[in-house]
Amino acid sequence: MLVVVTLFFCSFAQMFLQREMRVLERTKRVVAPGARLRTTPGGSTSLREWRDRLDKESFMQLTDDGRISPYLCFERAEWARLRDSQPMALDDAELRSLRSLNDAISMQEVADIYLPMVRLIQMYLEAQQQLYQVTNVFLGNPAQRVPYVIAIAGSVAVGKSTTARILQTLLARVPGEPKVDLVTTDGFLYPTAELESRGLMRRKGFPESYDRRKLLRFVADVKSGLPQLEVPLYSHLTYDRIPDQVQIVDQPDVLIIEGLNVLQRGGGRAGRPQVYLADFFDFSIYVDADEQHLRQWYIERFMRLRDTAFRDRASYFHRYADLSDEEAISTAQRIWREINEPNLHANILPSRERARLILQKGVGHALEKVFLRKL
Repeated sequence: MLVVVTLFFCSFAQMFLQREMRVLERTKRVVAPGARLRTTPGGSTSLREWRDRLDKESFMQLTDDGRISPYLCFERAEWARLRDSQPMALDDAELRSLRSLNDAISMQEVADIYLPMVRLIQMYLEAQQQLYQVTNVFLGNPAQRVPYVIAIAGSVAVGKSTTARILQTLLARVPGEPKVDLVTTDGFLYPTAELESRGLMRRKGFPESYDRRKLLRFVADVKSGLPQLEVPLYSHLTYDRIPDQVQIVDQPDVLIIEGLNVLQRGGGRAGRPQVYLADFFDFSIYVDADEQHLRQWYIERFMRLRDTAFRDRASYFHRYADLSDEEAISTAQRIWREINEPNLHANILPSRERARLILQKGVGHALEKVFLRKL
């Protein structure tokens, strides 16, 4: 009887998700993030004309190189309508405390972008738990709740931390009030002394600067339901791990992992089985923006830090506190050009289309489009 009931709920959850996707298809086009809509030879094609054509072509759109995109694309207003009745669980004061430097997110943006996203994740989570329950019944195992792991990736200065903190707060306030923990991969960076001994200080943030084995073991232990797991704490002031301080992750319902390279694959030996961090993710988000915006946001953040955190004598970057505006801009541009830009192109950006959801930002950090993976 338990098997029948469990299968019923699992089938219901799956049917509900399929119905939602069909609703999305009836109103959406399918494009690749950053791709242009293809035009007919010798002429241009308006968005309305393309939508009319999509009605006749099963909503499958070709990208520039002729590939079928795996993503549904939503303009902000279109995505906002999918909020349904998802309640607002933040106020202005809380939002200000969750915002990162230079990230001017508004309550309206939370309503338009984050609330539909939270609703979607709730649906995915419920369906996933039903599937786990079916597997446990089949194997004759006691029912156990498997933590749901969400990854958030994206470039330096794009606003990943803001996204992660807002999502954590909103998910923790849905019905049932699940326990939601947030871990950044910064704590898994090798200590500064070790990076210096390996000649990796100018590669900090690149995949090789992380203790990837320790990070992988941590996420595997979370998914296995192990209690009282320790995560090293990291200080952005000293630019290093904090000695003898750890974050305890104790069997959360949801774990959010935020970091530059969390969606990356590769680096294993050819011909050998390889387990990747992304293999343990149930849902993944990539926060995206044009490179010109990313560069400008990084420079603006550097300038604000020069006037604030860098003035603390304990800051690793205290040497930059007395730079003139011209010197500070030049220094930020050089750091971007020599470190952040190569990492973006080599490791971060190639992982974008592995995400289940892509949040695309425009001028001023404004979220403008959402891409939801269909295929």
